[in-house]
This record gives sequence, structure tokens and C-alpha cells, in this order.
Amino acid sequence: MRLSNRVLNRTLLARQHLLERCTLSTPQMCDHLIGLQAQDVQPPFIGLWSRTVDFDPDTVSRGLQDRSLVRITLMRGTIHLVTPPDALRIAPHIQPELEKVPFRKGFNYGAMVGLDPEQVRAAGEEVLGDEPMSAADLRAEAARRYPDRDPGAVSQTWLYQLPVLQTPPRGRWRDNSRPVWSRVQPWLGAPLDPDYPVGELILRYLRAFGPASTMDMQTWSRLPGMKQVVADLGDRLRTYTDERGRTLYDDADLELADPDLPAPVRLLGWYDNALLSHQDRSRVVVEPIVARSFGANVAPVLIDGFTAGVYKIFVKAGTARFRVIPTRAWTKTEAVRVESEAAALLAFLEPESTPAVEILATGADLRP
Repeated sequence: MRLSNRVLNRTLLARQHLLERCTLSTPQMCDHLIGLQAQDVQPPFIGLWSRTVDFDPDTVSRGLQDRSLVRITLMRGTIHLVTPPDALRIAPHIQPELEKVPFRKGFNYGAMVGLDPEQVRAAGEEVLGDEPMSAADLRAEAARRYPDRDPGAVSQTWLYQLPVLQTPPRGRWRDNSRPVWSRVQPWLGAPLDPDYPVGELILRYLRAFGPASTMDMQTWSRLPGMKQVVADLGDRLRTYTDERGRTLYDDADLELADPDLPAPVRLLGWYDNALLSHQDRSRVVVEPIVARSFGANVAPVLIDGFTAGVYKIFVKAGTARFRVIPTRAWTKTEAVRVESEAAALLAFLEPESTPAVEILATGADLRP
């Protein structure tokens, strides 16, 4: 069966809870999405606000504080907000890939080349121990132990080599504190679970992001061997083709979404996984935006399910300004809907500030 791009779009949005806000709790949403991108502090809050009814940001703060949520380096070597079970069972799959990074010539201009990885790891285990440690303290220890090396590169190597997570206060609502790192096991009081099947992880990926190709799976996870994983899943999967004739896989128990379902305006956080978890992003990212960066606090606007603009929020002197650049012409109705959703987001993020929504001309500069 050949699937149109619009079917893929509506199916992705439905599985991401971006067609209609749902009543899942914060941990339930983290489990369903296999974590929310949390490279910066604010995006997971925007992602949860865009997906759930009456989202309370304190649920994240409380979860980080009572350790029912954690911020940990997982897929693509980036920080994700996940539940402890996912931290313990996904990390063993990701860790071998992370550990390859620091001793490549391209890592910090070869800063670690020539050092014995096992010796560096042992030093990192001694330094980090069982208690949380700030990034600054890690760098200081790196400078003491390796005075002829870049201390930032050494401390970063330890964070790749050892299964670690970020502890609060960083990551709480409106708390952009410097990272403090802990090894996973002492923080969660449980060992890593190396027996969690990759196939189960990929089935979960399909339930949140599918249908998808093996290259999409690899883009999302950065794990090798996806063709064998798919083969091993056998009849638990069904296959489709996309408009370009590529094979897509899906959980055999799941249905596709109606391509005619209406898609409301949605504002995502920068680095949202709905945008980054496929090799072919055309099911949601429209060509004019492909070359644009969603980093540096620049985030996408979805209209009718597809990217149609980028926005950035500036807060100064008691005013919160939502500045948005369309990447195609908007109808008057679309502009009104974007303004309404933007005003609601400003009320959520900056309730003490006076809101201002500014729709700029295509090609304008987001900076005020």
C-alpha cells in the first residue's frame, strides 16, 4: 500500500498528540514519546503544553526533584526528559555509541587522541563517584589529572564514557541553572537494564513516530543494525511504501490517520523530536524551512500540520514579544489562529509580562 505524504503527516501528528491535546500525565507522555528533547530547559515545557490539556509545569519540576523524571543523554547523544525505567533500559543501548565519540580525530580537534580510553574512563569513575558534581568541578578535576589536555574535552569525554544524568535544579520550571551531573545508578538507586530488547524500543518508536523506514529509525536512535531488528520483528510489523517508493514499517496493530483530519496551529519547541526523528522530514518540514536552524531558541510554527514559519520569544522590560516569520503566505484566518496560539503560549511562559505578537514579513530578521 502506497501512503501519501499527507497520510504520513496526519498519522505522525495523531501519534504525537498534536492534532488534539490529550489528558496524559507528564510521565505518561514522556513514556509514549520515549522522552522529550531537553537539550535546553524550555523546549520540553513547550512540547508538553502543546500536547496536553491544562499542562502544569510543576509536574516536571516535582518529577525531577522526586526522581520520577530524569534528564539524561540518550538518542542522538542529546539530553532527553524521560522516566527512570526508560533511563535504565535505553541507556545501555545508547552508551556504546556514545563512548566511540571522544577518541575520534574530529572530537575537539583530536584533543583525546593518544590517551588510553580505559584509563580515562577509570579516572572519570574516580572523579564522579556516587555524588553529583558540577560541570565546573569536573573541568577542574580534568585539569588537575590531565594538565597537558583541554580540560573541557576531558570532562566531556567522561560524560560520554559514563552513564550520567543531569540533576536538579537544572530543568525545573524556569530554572536554567548550570548542569550538575550524577552517575545514573546512584541517583536512581537501580542498575542499568541491558536486557531490554531493541525491537521493543523500535516498536515504541513506531507507535509515536511511524510509519518509518529503517533509515528513519537509525536517524532517531543512532543505533546500527535496524534492518536486522525489523527482520526479527517479523509479523509484528506491516509494511507500506511512501510516494518515492521507499519501504516503511509500522506496528501491525496500529491504524493510519485520516488525511482529511483538520490540524490546528501548533507551536513546537526548538529541537522537538517531531521534527528531528526521521531521515526524511518532509512529512512535516516544508522545504523553505529545511535550511533554517531550529536551534538558538528559534522554533517552528505548524499550520495545517506542516512547518509554515519560525518564531522566537524575547522578554524585556516587562514585555514578552513573540516574533514570527512566515515561510509562505498565510491567509487572514491562519494569521488569526497563529496570533491566538501565540498569545496563549506567552500567557503560559511569561504570565507576568505584557504579551505582544508580531508577524513579520517573509525573509525578515527575527531579532528586534
